[in-house]
Amino acid sequence: MSGNNFGNLFRVTTFGESHGTAVGVVVDGCPSGLKIENYEIQSELNKRRPGQTTVSTTRKEADRIEVISGIFEGKSTGAPITMIVHNMDVDSSPYVELMHKPRPNHADLTYAMKYGHFDWRGGGRASGRETIGRVAAGAIAKKLLSNIEIEIVGHVIEVHGIRAKSTGIDDIKKNVDKNPIKCADLKIATIMEKEILKAKKNGDSVGGIVEILALNVPPGLGEPVFDKLDGDLAKAIMSIGAVKGVEIGTGFESTKKFGSENNDAIILKRGKIWTSTNNSGGLLGGISNGMPIIIRAAVKPTSSISKKQKTIDLENMKDATISIKGRHDPCIAPRVLPVCEAMVAITLADHAIRSGQINASKL
Repeated sequence: MSGNNFGNLFRVTTFGESHGTAVGVVVDGCPSGLKIENYEIQSELNKRRPGQTTVSTTRKEADRIEVISGIFEGKSTGAPITMIVHNMDVDSSPYVELMHKPRPNHADLTYAMKYGHFDWRGGGRASGRETIGRVAAGAIAKKLLSNIEIEIVGHVIEVHGIRAKSTGIDDIKKNVDKNPIKCADLKIATIMEKEILKAKKNGDSVGGIVEILALNVPPGLGEPVFDKLDGDLAKAIMSIGAVKGVEIGTGFESTKKFGSENNDAIILKRGKIWTSTNNSGGLLGGISNGMPIIIRAAVKPTSSISKKQKTIDLENMKDATISIKGRHDPCIAPRVLPVCEAMVAITLADHAIRSGQINASKL
């Protein structure tokens, strides 16, 4: 099974399965001298930890990070950074009866068709727990980016068609951790929560949209043609299991506009080149232009639901009906948010190292 690596100079490799002994990540290419403590990595992992709210799975995991290598006396050594989290609250029993019955909209069917033999417990490698490694690596990337004043912020802007009102950066930073939905519009967040709980009560699930902003990104990150920064960001976000769509800047809304409406006028602001609007989302020709990078991700409804669904018994090649038991999020968008933040940070860190914006002498 290939495809477990991401990045060029800042390289991330995740490992482990949902119901295996542990999950983790190896980060290779982090320059030496980065000051990073365990609590900074743990803080990021706590954002996606299960069992914290009424709108997340009841699986209880502390997700305590253990750094195996690459960090010594609070600083990176330049060696690969290996981090591991042990799976503690594992219950594989609900999956035994599904061993040969692929769950609709899960990777069960394609894994069975491609590999034949794979870990079917809790989704195995395709489980959301794989993202623990991404978030841990993202913590390293965020700390690297802070050295050149790049900041990553995110919020949930839509749940099942319920859209939050536009909010400023200060509101996002202030409000996103005040509610389980991670929505900066606190009034709409309560409506979103009710919608999620209603779906949960009915044995169903809902999807949502998350928005990530990268602030203070210097111009010049990204390479033309096949290594465009927006292309790499799109791949990074689309590699997250629950994500089914990505847009940058005005994205799909730009198709409804005239060029005269969508073009960002180039202006001088306090002696710096700026744009009057940011419909391009901070990227032109695959290269950052100094404006905030804005990315949105469409997160599908959680595939594991207790409502009856049709499938096939692959062992007997007969029609079958399943009702998925176990512990699952009725809406995964709030817990996908820190994963999207991590993937944006990892991508920007890789390009910042490639462009020379980040190196050991600047840490």
